[in-house]
Amino acid sequence: MPRGRKVQRKQISPDEVYGDVKVARFINYVMLDGKKDKAKKIVYTAFEKAGEKLGEEPLAIFNKVLATIKPEVEVRSRRVGGATYQIPVPVSQRRGEALAMRWIIDAARSRQGSPMAEKLAEELVNAYNGEGDAAKKRENVHKMAEANRAFAHFKW
Repeated sequence: MPRGRKVQRKQISPDEVYGDVKVARFINYVMLDGKKDKAKKIVYTAFEKAGEKLGEEPLAIFNKVLATIKPEVEVRSRRVGGATYQIPVPVSQRRGEALAMRWIIDAARSRQGSPMAEKLAEELVNAYNGEGDAAKKRENVHKMAEANRAFAHFKW
């Protein structure tokens, strides 16, 4: 039986350049210390650079990258009889997109040397091609879920 009320999700308005809510959410993930203008500049510059490198529409690149990096399953911890098991569970659409965005940004931030817009553009290009740290993270999550498939019957 569910506890409490259903969570009221905040409505995010679409960004002004592409008119897409996912891009607006991505900008919010990139933003640090409330500096949204800086985050917008970084994201739009990265999108343009990735579009030039791949020769495609930046929004199409972004949507394909999200679809590529988004995980289908993840593992959740569950205590059963004193032991903790890693149980594979399917990932919802919204959580999958959030994880993909977070992984892309974390992979870009972990790179050294160049400005954030360039690092983000490189990570978008790598993720578009199925390479890079974000794609590795997705593969690791899927391997963990596959390895713990035997505990799937503990799912709640």
